[in-house]
Amino acid sequence: MKFFSASLLLLLPVLAQVEALSIPRLASRQLQENSRGGHKGAASSGSKNNAGSTTTAAASASATSAAASGSNAGSAASSGAGSVNAADAQTSLTLDNAVLATGFEQNGQENVTEAGQVPSLTSSNNFINFCLTVPNLAITNGQQVTAGSCNPAPMGAIPSTSNMPSAKFVNPANGGTVPANTAFTITMAVSNLETGNFVNAETNYFSAPQQLNAQGQIIGHSHVVVETLTSTAQTTPTDPTKFAFFKGLNAAAVGGVLTADVTSGLPAAAYRLCSINTAANHQPALVPIAQHGSLDDCVYFTATDSGAAAASGNSTAAAAASTSAAAAGSGAAAASSSAAAAASTSGANAAGAAGKSGAAAKSGANAAGAAAKAAGAAGKSGANAAGAAAKAAAGGKQRGRRSFFADEEY
Repeated sequence: MKFFSASLLLLLPVLAQVEALSIPRLASRQLQENSRGGHKGAASSGSKNNAGSTTTAAASASATSAAASGSNAGSAASSGAGSVNAADAQTSLTLDNAVLATGFEQNGQENVTEAGQVPSLTSSNNFINFCLTVPNLAITNGQQVTAGSCNPAPMGAIPSTSNMPSAKFVNPANGGTVPANTAFTITMAVSNLETGNFVNAETNYFSAPQQLNAQGQIIGHSHVVVETLTSTAQTTPTDPTKFAFFKGLNAAAVGGVLTADVTSGLPAAAYRLCSINTAANHQPALVPIAQHGSLDDCVYFTATDSGAAAASGNSTAAAAASTSAAAAGSGAAAASSSAAAAASTSGANAAGAAGKSGAAAKSGANAAGAAAKAAGAAGKSGANAAGAAAKAAAGGKQRGRRSFFADEEY
């Protein structure tokens, strides 16, 4: 018993030192566990907040996600800002302050420059959740949604003014004619567009921002569309859902020229041909200034059975001129017939009067001579009337032709 007590007295100082060393280690381990749990809770909270719609929740999620990303990258301590790095920015669900457009917070009404100017929508977060304001619309999500949709993709990179695209049709020429129902090739010159770049329009429609190549030109492609008109003088708007021919120009331009084969030709009619220049994801090309020339081209042409230039047929104005000419010709013929009939009737009446009066033969001869003169004058008058009517008809036809071609000058 004495031996055990003595041994215990000797071990007590040693046990005290061991306890002193163990307690800090356990405390340190507990702090680490608590820290891990705190990060998990923050990440979970950030995920939930990211799905929310309030500005406060979005800001909380942004700060949490950015801090976590910075910690994972091992750069939070050095930067102190906790923002995502370039590699993570394209997968992060938060907005980086470096791309925040503070100008979006102004509605433009501070300095009204033109009467009727309306205020712009504003945003302090680059409109990242704009589609939540139109809950009745589906997200575009790379689809061609015919019922309408909301697209959350940014507009993207904008070229300089010296790199704005332009196009001009070479064939058919404006005011030109092609043979009906006969194959022909549409050709169009294009500049400042890196053509031949198109994505899957069924899965990636409007799904990415506009991009530029190393030369600062839009990376994209073009299309051509032909619409049927009542005449080349048509002034009523067309129906965009209806067209006679449409073709995406998927190949790159050769020598600055794009082509599209209309293999079956077009029926005899009047047409409008237009280009649609777009970025790779099929969105219309975007340029840096509001006042600029058209980025696309349109021409008007006709298709005829003979393939000859159509002064009439597909033009309402020409058809009207032709009808007027025919009517004028009929009027001239009617005038001539009336004049002849009047002359004949006048002569007969004069001769009858001479016979009934029982006057001398000389008087009868004089009456007959007067009747003949009257008939001759009437005949001459009828001929003059016919000539005048024919001239009027020819003039009307010529005016109709000039009017038709004047309408071709767009």
